[in-house]
Amino acid sequence: MSMTETELRDDLEELPGAEEFLEHFGISYDKRVVQVNRLHILQRFHDYLAGNPLTDGSDAFAHYGGWLEQAYLDFVGSSAQEQKALRVFKQPQPAFVSIDELDL
Repeated sequence: MSMTETELRDDLEELPGAEEFLEHFGISYDKRVVQVNRLHILQRFHDYLAGNPLTDGSDAFAHYGGWLEQAYLDFVGSSAQEQKALRVFKQPQPAFVSIDELDL
């Protein structure tokens, strides 16, 4: 029996962290990758879902699980800085100005 998207979202609201999300969907993961990137993984998961809405008749569990697995895999062998999942990494970095360049 497949669950609706609303039922799945209700279940996910109860999960405290990235590890529990991955376990809920039965996704194998490296604890070290998740420890370093948990917020990035969940943000990427959210972004994937926002850009790929569930279509009528689709299995919500499989749809969400597939995007969560992809979000996790994005950070296997890659850094948060490279992936730029969080807004802080998407903002332009300020230019470096040495103390000598300041007109004091």
